[in-house]
Amino acid sequence: HRDLHSFPTRRSSDLTPLLGSFDPEYLALPEDVLISVMKKHQRYFPVSSMTEARDTGKHGTLLPYFIAVRNGDSDHLDLVRQGNEHVLRARFADANFFVREDLKHKLEDFRPHLNALIFQKKLGSMLEKSERIEKLAPVLAAMLGVEADEQVFALRAAHLAKADLATRMVVEMTSLQGVMGREYALRSGEAPQVAEAIGEQYRPVPQTQAGLVVALADRLDSLTGLFAAGLAPSGTKDPFGLRRAAIGVVQPLIEHKLAFDLAQAVDAAAALQPIPVSLEVKAQVLDFLAGRLRVVLMDQGFRYDVVDAILSAQANNPAGAAESVRQLTAWVERPDWTTLLPAYARCVRILRSQPVDASKLKVNESLFQDPAERNLYDALQSAAARRPASVNEFLTIVETLVPAINVFFEKVLVMAEEKALRENRLALVHRLASLAEGLADLGKLEGF
Repeated sequence: HRDLHSFPTRRSSDLTPLLGSFDPEYLALPEDVLISVMKKHQRYFPVSSMTEARDTGKHGTLLPYFIAVRNGDSDHLDLVRQGNEHVLRARFADANFFVREDLKHKLEDFRPHLNALIFQKKLGSMLEKSERIEKLAPVLAAMLGVEADEQVFALRAAHLAKADLATRMVVEMTSLQGVMGREYALRSGEAPQVAEAIGEQYRPVPQTQAGLVVALADRLDSLTGLFAAGLAPSGTKDPFGLRRAAIGVVQPLIEHKLAFDLAQAVDAAAALQPIPVSLEVKAQVLDFLAGRLRVVLMDQGFRYDVVDAILSAQANNPAGAAESVRQLTAWVERPDWTTLLPAYARCVRILRSQPVDASKLKVNESLFQDPAERNLYDALQSAAARRPASVNEFLTIVETLVPAINVFFEKVLVMAEEKALRENRLALVHRLASLAEGLADLGKLEGF
């Protein structure tokens, strides 16, 4: 290794970098504490082992050095370095004191003190929020199909998730919430899986099942409760970070490809709130989540009309919606799409113009008069023996039916004067059009 104090400085009319150091004994503190102090309080660059980073592909071990940038030239740089080192030493000494004091207690000991921290005046203290998270967690774990042993870790993590908010270190540096919870949980003898889940609750996409359960419980509780309290985001105002919380609900479900019913989850969260959550408020929460889901999918480069077509039917299942958007995108890009969509669209459009509810009508084979009716019915019976479970299945069925659909509309007058014939033909068309129910609303697509 080179002597790090030989870090080159470059004379500049505006900025000059310098390398400082600190006592290696402070490396015994949690690394995240040191980095947060250097980056967020002092705006220094931490220094890590480049050799280890290169060998492992990860961040290297933190070294007892930092890089600061002086607003000026390199004159008297040693004095500037000493001044920065003195300030950092004082910061680290404070952090060391806070951590030592916190470690005199187990993490669980801090949980009762959450009663003194207000989450929101209508929704109670952080302790009450913590209790709601703990009650919601097993419901969500069951919905996600979390394995039994992971459920144990998830429930314990949910119990301790917010305890670090009452620690001296987090009170001093709120950016370390979750980070210190993880550290203190490990030092309190909690299972590593519990500690990891506590640390993951604030990450955009938790990687463990237990961490995901805790994160979803926390975010859904906030969304449901704060909407009920009349604190939904408005314009650029979002003091509780609910847009971020909503993305934090849908993004992990997409990335982990987990089927999940947001409507059921919102119902469960609403039932635990200390204030009434009306059907209207729950609908607002779901619309808000759908809006964030749309943003996520659009950011991935999908067409707006494809996204809207899927979300019209599947907004409450983010992972399923994302997969359906991928499937529909592939179909829309096919060269024969200009024959598939018009054929299906004819069925939907003719139903939209009718005052009668075709879903209540039944097909009566004895009323078929034209072979085209029988051919379409038989083709439909053969191709759609069961309801399609995916967009791919649905559009594959439509693809096989295109010839029969086209002949049907060429040969058969759907709007026959005789009521029985008319309604029978509408019922047949509805059976085909309804194959998309729960999957997509193709009427949202360009060219429909």
